[in-house]
Amino acid sequence: MVLRMCSKYYDAYGIVKYLDNETMSKFESIIQGMAASSLRCIAFAYAEVDVQELGDERENIGIVVKDNGLTLLGLVGIKDPCRPGVKTAVEACQHAGVNVKMITGDNIFTAKAIAFECGILQPNQDTDETVVEGEQFRNFTHEERLEKVEKISVMARSSPFEKLLMVQCLKEKGHVVAVTGDGTNDAPALKEDDIGLSMGIQGTEVAKESSDIVILDDNFASIVTVLNWGRCVYNNIQKFIQFQLTVNVAALVINFVAAVSAGEVPLTAVQLLWVNLIMDTLGTLALATEKPTKELMDQKPVGRTKPLITNIMWRNLLSQAIYQIVILLTLQFKGENIFGVTSKVNDTLIFNTFVLCQVFNEFNARKLEKKNVFEGIFRSKLFVGIVGVTLVLQVVMVEFLKKFADTERLNWREWIICIGLASASWTIGFVVKLIPVSDKPLLDFLSVKKRL
Repeated sequence: MVLRMCSKYYDAYGIVKYLDNETMSKFESIIQGMAASSLRCIAFAYAEVDVQELGDERENIGIVVKDNGLTLLGLVGIKDPCRPGVKTAVEACQHAGVNVKMITGDNIFTAKAIAFECGILQPNQDTDETVVEGEQFRNFTHEERLEKVEKISVMARSSPFEKLLMVQCLKEKGHVVAVTGDGTNDAPALKEDDIGLSMGIQGTEVAKESSDIVILDDNFASIVTVLNWGRCVYNNIQKFIQFQLTVNVAALVINFVAAVSAGEVPLTAVQLLWVNLIMDTLGTLALATEKPTKELMDQKPVGRTKPLITNIMWRNLLSQAIYQIVILLTLQFKGENIFGVTSKVNDTLIFNTFVLCQVFNEFNARKLEKKNVFEGIFRSKLFVGIVGVTLVLQVVMVEFLKKFADTERLNWREWIICIGLASASWTIGFVVKLIPVSDKPLLDFLSVKKRL
């Protein structure tokens, strides 16, 4: 832009010469060469002004430079290197299914070079559709923008309006959009997006207030950490929901069937309250405190319309719930004859087996899809500790709080029976995970049948 306002230039010997088209092209090629090397270019020029025309108030008078009225002093290329680890972070995001786009005010050549350096663009990649300038994107029709926005990886010479425009187009296409920014001009895009990330060191207060997350170290690699923890929280919520639904479905069916058929319930009010207490509090802590793993970054992003309870969760929880219902109803109606115990002891067997089933099922809930539910178990010290506390409390409940819990003391044989029946949930969990499930939500199948 400064070069176009120049009509003269200094040559290597300090002689002022007129800037013809040939020399102009030479300077432009130099600029493009610098930009291709990811250098940010600055042109230095000056204009001669008569001192007498300025008068006394020189500082308050703006000098209006007419077109082609400057003399070019020189060109400078400034290197603004990428932070260490940025390329690795971009690759991690792309591997996790996140499409990284760069929106910058740099010229298109510098933007391309930096994008190649960061890994946003790949070597030998055709940039005709993946790289555009902000003005070009703005001049597209609305339909053209929606058609091309997903293919664009780099937008150069962009203004805050064009950044906002891209965010709006991506959201209209159904994408979950995260935007990073540090300036006041980024505030509109940071407010419009789904997740705004501002820079804690160089970011302005306006940008921070407009964002949802503040990156304290101004490092793009921290976004990978944000992504990993976000997926971890979502995954832990799914684990707890699967676990809690299994408990509730089994308890509801067992008590309902027993009440209708025999006129009495195997699980008393106090026992149900105890189950809910240890499962809602200790179970939540055990599953919700699982730390992020590298495997989370191998998963595909979750879409806006994807149900929280997936088909995999339905498969897991229904199989465990059915197993618990079958075992406990068998104990309810045949337990006294099978094991030769009194009615009071049989009720305690039902209660103890039900609680131990939930304890063993906590291990199954740790891994929604993986067959090895013990992987990384010793890294989750809090999980192991909570399971241990739950077992101790259950022993105290059965053996020492008989009157309060309406239970009877169990001998070693009866404890082994309870543990054996409950531990079978591990085998069932392993076998069930061999069964493939469709990615199509269960409710979609029900709606199709309803329309038919």
